[in-house]
Order: sequence, then C-alpha cells, then structure tokens
Amino acid sequence: MRAISSLSIAFGFSILLTACSSGSKKEKHTPENKLDVTKVKGIRYTEVKRRFSNGLSFDTAGFQQQPSWIIQFKSADTVLAYDPGQKIMQGFHLHHDHSNVFNFAKEWFRFKLISKDSLVFQRLQVTNKEIADDIRSDVNMTFYADDYIKNKLKTTAEKLQRPSRADTLFIQQMVARANKYPDNRDSVFAGRQPALLRPRDNRITVERLSGVDKLNGITESYDYLYPRYKLVIPDAYKDFAYEFNVLVDEKGKLTLSYFFTNLPEFRETRKKVLAGITSVYLQNLLLIKPGSTLGIPHASEITVTVTGRKRTK
Repeated sequence: MRAISSLSIAFGFSILLTACSSGSKKEKHTPENKLDVTKVKGIRYTEVKRRFSNGLSFDTAGFQQQPSWIIQFKSADTVLAYDPGQKIMQGFHLHHDHSNVFNFAKEWFRFKLISKDSLVFQRLQVTNKEIADDIRSDVNMTFYADDYIKNKLKTTAEKLQRPSRADTLFIQQMVARANKYPDNRDSVFAGRQPALLRPRDNRITVERLSGVDKLNGITESYDYLYPRYKLVIPDAYKDFAYEFNVLVDEKGKLTLSYFFTNLPEFRETRKKVLAGITSVYLQNLLLIKPGSTLGIPHASEITVTVTGRKRTK
C-alpha cells in the first residue's frame, strides 16, 4: 500500500520533508504558568517508544518511527539533548508557547506526561502559529528515566526500543499483500532495508544515491523510503539515458514500474524500450537483494537512472 510518508523525528535537528497538505487547526495563544521541572530536574531520560496514535511505529508507506532522543531538564527554561554527531549533551532554550505546548531543539511538542519515571510528548507540526491537525502531529514519544530502566525494569533501552508485537503483525500483513501483487506499485511498500543492487561484473557500474539534505529538512529516512541508483552500462547497443522506477519482488525479479514522458503518443514505445532495458540489461547484469522489513523480504520500488554508452569498435 502506498501512502503519504509520515514525519521523521531524527535528532539531526531536522524534519523529513512531507508532501502532506491536510488542513490545520488553529489554537488560541493564551499564556499560562511555565512548566515546573523541579521534581524532574537533572534526571536523564532515554526515548524508548515513538509511535502513531494507533500504537504502531510503522505506516503503510514503510516509514518507521524510531526512538532516538536522550534529554534532561537542566532548569525551568533549558533542556539538554544528546547530539550524536558531537557525542555531547547540548543545551536548548525551552520556550513555552501556550497551555502545554513547548519548543526546544527546533521542534514543537505538547507535554502530555512528566514524572520522575517517564515523559510522554506529542510531537507537533506548527506552521504560522497553527498546529497541523493531521498525521504530522500524530506522533507520541515516550521516555523512561535511565534509573527506572536499569533498576526498576531491569532491562536496557535498546530492548525497549525494539518493534512491538503489533508492529510485527502489521508488517506481516503488509508483506503478504506486497508479495501477492508484486507488479502493483500501489501494493508494495518501502523496505526498511532497501533493495540492494550490485554489479555482476564490469559490464555495469552501480552507485547508490543519497537524497539526504539536512539543511533543507531531508533526513536519512528519505533514502530508504525512496531508494535511488545510478547505473552505467559502458558497452550498450546505443547511447541512451533514462530515469524510471522499477519494482523488485521478494526474489529479486525486476519489473518496469512508473516512468514519465511528455509525449503521450510515444508512451507505448518508451514503455517497450524501458521494459527491455530492465529485463535484458538490469536483470542479467545485476546481483539483486530484495528489500526487507523486520527481516522479511518483500516487493518494493526503487528509482534508477540508467545510462548506456554505445560500444566502440
């Protein structure tokens, strides 16, 4: 099933770009008393769950909400958050907007629960002082105090962060549908581990492309949701260059998917050419590992840019 991608909340201080354009709900800005963090000041919390309101950490596009934040309230107006790049706890101003809505680390949150053992934040998408009333604000983050994890639950954050049983059942249902209709791009979904292409020999070169652009809010999630490859065939029958989508089934078989042409009268001709490139060149010159999620192979879609260079005598 293909669906609009959900937001990623990675700690790279960025947000995954989303094409979601649903309506938004405006909230009144009525100042209230600031948050009293006295009882939780100095406690270090690790995020152990990040889920949609339906309790799942996956959506129908294959996007996975992954817990990754580590935070600590330093004072009434300062929050420390772990920066994995610099490997330090970095300070951020805690801005109180209204009611239980706060901002820090360039993110907006509704604080739903604050206790010595746990925190629950609802991540909010705010544009022009309006909170989006759609999937972009449908993410709940649960934190446990490190002491609570170690001494009361007697476990580790890594174990608590694993996908739930409900996630597994959901993905199994998604996989069953994708593998039943592997030639239908509306039935497949992005693999958490994308399809992997490797050259069989020097008759083709393969480069995995990355779309990550943190300055413009495109995080690492983009690369597994929309995997892209650049392929060059140095000894082709003619010079050509095309970009198109390919479906990769659970066994690694390739099928032409979406392609664009602004000349409708030549669409069928273009389709035959791209189908031929897919079945003759790509299928035979590549070693293909299908995409998978939770260790289960399934049909998925990738984008390829294929360049052919005519053989020289």
